[in-house]
Amino acid sequence: MSNRWPGKYVIGLTGNIATGKSVVRKMLEHQGAIGIDADALSHQALAKGGPAYAQVLKAFGDWLLGPDGEINRATLGKVVFADPTALAKLESLVHPVVGQAVDFLVKRSQAKVVAIEAIKLIESGLAKDCDSIWVVNSPEAMQVLRLINKRKMPEDEAVQRIGAQSPQADKLKAAHVVITNTGSFEDTWTQVQNAFMKIGLAAPTATAPAPATPAAAPAPAKPTGSIGERVIKVRRGNPKDANAIAALIKTVTNGQKNLSRADIMEAFGEKAYMIADWGDEIGGLAGWKVENLVARVDEFYILANAPLGKLGPPLVEAVEKAAAELQSEAALVFVPLPIAQAAAQALAGSGYVPQVPEKLGVAAWKDAAKESMPAGHAMLFKKLREDRVMKPI
Repeated sequence: MSNRWPGKYVIGLTGNIATGKSVVRKMLEHQGAIGIDADALSHQALAKGGPAYAQVLKAFGDWLLGPDGEINRATLGKVVFADPTALAKLESLVHPVVGQAVDFLVKRSQAKVVAIEAIKLIESGLAKDCDSIWVVNSPEAMQVLRLINKRKMPEDEAVQRIGAQSPQADKLKAAHVVITNTGSFEDTWTQVQNAFMKIGLAAPTATAPAPATPAAAPAPAKPTGSIGERVIKVRRGNPKDANAIAALIKTVTNGQKNLSRADIMEAFGEKAYMIADWGDEIGGLAGWKVENLVARVDEFYILANAPLGKLGPPLVEAVEKAAAELQSEAALVFVPLPIAQAAAQALAGSGYVPQVPEKLGVAAWKDAAKESMPAGHAMLFKKLREDRVMKPI
């Protein structure tokens, strides 16, 4: 156990850009660990009023500001990734702030296992306080393709961004565990699960993905309510539910989204699912993730003949409870426009109110809404905690 954080086993998760660190962090969360994204915390540190905001502007100049008064991170990135001296200066301002935030989050967490994702884990000194260093590894050519395809980055910029980072070989030398992220979701999941099980603190509900066969029967869950003969049970989905999740989405969207099991398995690398069993069938589903301390439900499906007012609240409240364990500060629920009014009414009792991204007062919440809000959806918002990590100065 960590000397700095007694009672907690701390995994330091690192690897260069686009190797798949966030995917592995999500997999560790599926296994029962609490994930902390240090790189996302650096974004909060740079936000208007954030602890590093004034210092960065003093060091680099007000010309970095956009019309909204926020630092344009893309512009800043182009400067620092082309100049090692500028990058070192930026890191000297941001790393101490992020280190304090990580320390606060680890201490506040009730989890036995914490996974800290940080591209500069070793360089920032965080590694020395971790019980184990996990490095995610992918060939450079694959990193470039991911940056081009997923982040829409020009090839020359992607190559520059990779070249500006410390050698991946140095990270691999420091690794206790190496996760090779070059194959399928199942392959990476198996590596993560095997390494996690060796810690001896795996969550009892962690389950390996089933082979590509029809979905297994739902795991037992505590009833949360009933309507007539149909009992409602809300549970956390896992990869063995992939076929059933795909089938529900196809049904609710009238075939407009016809996803395969492989598509859902890939999604498990980015998010989690809450399932509302309605009698002997799945009546509702919420796909969600926590990034930058903001919970986002970007998939919300309820069968047309199922009672939204009965399935929606326990489904979202289960997401909220899980998100609270990840220390989320706010929750965003995106619902399709055709059911937006009904969903707002159903979730009003749980504290959710209709809102638009531009009206969210915190930059991190606003950015999360703009990044995650699907087209043709409305947003419901709830503030989860008052004690924010990156408090404005």
